[in-house]
Amino acid sequence: MSSASYLTVKALTKYIKRKFDADPHLREVYVKGELSNVKLHQSGHIYFTLKDDGARIAATMFKTAATKLAFEPKEGMQVFIRGDVNVYENYGAYQLYVQEMQPDGIGSLFVAFHQLKEQLQKEGLFKPEWKQSIPTFPETIGVLTSTTGAAIRDICTTLNRRYPLAKVLIYPTLVQGAQAAPNIVENIERANMDAQCDVLIVGRGGGSIEDLWAFNEEIVARAIFDSRIPIISAVGHETDTTIADYVADLRAPTPTAAAEIAVPDQMELYQRVLTQQSQLYQMVRSQLLAERQRLNKLQQSYPLAMPERLYRPFTEKLAQLDTDLQKAMQVDLMRKTAQLQQLHSAVEQHSPKKALAFHQRELEAQVQQLTRAVTYYVTRQQQQFEATVRTLEALNPLAILTRGFTVASKDQQVIQSANEVQKQDQLTLTFHDGQVMAEVTNILPKNEGESL
Repeated sequence: MSSASYLTVKALTKYIKRKFDADPHLREVYVKGELSNVKLHQSGHIYFTLKDDGARIAATMFKTAATKLAFEPKEGMQVFIRGDVNVYENYGAYQLYVQEMQPDGIGSLFVAFHQLKEQLQKEGLFKPEWKQSIPTFPETIGVLTSTTGAAIRDICTTLNRRYPLAKVLIYPTLVQGAQAAPNIVENIERANMDAQCDVLIVGRGGGSIEDLWAFNEEIVARAIFDSRIPIISAVGHETDTTIADYVADLRAPTPTAAAEIAVPDQMELYQRVLTQQSQLYQMVRSQLLAERQRLNKLQQSYPLAMPERLYRPFTEKLAQLDTDLQKAMQVDLMRKTAQLQQLHSAVEQHSPKKALAFHQRELEAQVQQLTRAVTYYVTRQQQQFEATVRTLEALNPLAILTRGFTVASKDQQVIQSANEVQKQDQLTLTFHDGQVMAEVTNILPKNEGESL
């Protein structure tokens, strides 16, 4: 036989590994046995041997799975394991790769838990897109738990401390025993029918897997999934995990943590309001300062410093219009007079008395029409002038002086604050009809001025 007919060790090992990979019965196995040669590696991996009276198999639990253990594996401990069997090619040996491990004593429940979990996961009950959001500011919180346990006390105390504005509705619920699961379902459906709660906290304190088993029942999982009210699952301690935790809209590690998640912290809200109040104050203050600077700049601008120059062009234009109107009236009057004289001369020379009377009436009518036109034109120009003057007077910042106010200035600079003057300063007080020179004899602070 030629050497080409022989397999390499690597090729043979790869072939055996493919056989293991192709066997569906080795992809997920549930095994119970005793731990032996347990080594907790510094990397976080756990290496051990799983044995019973008839055989043993090498096993490895990598760090990602080992960190989820709620207990520390020890020599001689009886355990239940879920994992898969495969070949480690470097040594040509098969071994058990462990995904989950539980102490002995809960074997049937452990298997039932994973079977239901796998079933519901395939149906999509755990998908994030089905999760409802928890309201930020709930008005009413429903609590489904036992009224005799520590969980209800911890939840109510935390809710009252963090957010006393919220109303708490308690649905007394069995959380342990054969009737616990139906009672949990009944109260979830009742809370949905009442439609008073914005969020529900469903849970209990810690215990063994048997104590918590009601929250691993399929009917409870489906009731939580079907609830129109968002549900926070708060079952057991942080290391306890139930089917309800996977289905709920949000999982809390403890009942106290569930209460903290359900409501905001009133102190944090208060601090947030104070921060926003301070920011609003600073924003308004900055805007006021900017507007004050803008006002000062406008007050010192050329148009407001010399307001009479704003309407001077209009006054000059109106005077010119009045002059032009007078000239036009004189020219028209002279022309009409000349026409009248010519008409009168013609009548005296050639026309009878009737023609003279007719033309006399026509002339009087034209004179009246001209008078009305001139009067209307003058009145209209006068009204426009008065309206322009009133507008300019309204815009005149000095008009306020006519109402009893004065403007104080020092060295030709307007004084805006008492802090800008000192005793014995010479001030100029401007009134609407003149100015007064004054000397500062005393300066009163604002509070003293207000008391006066």
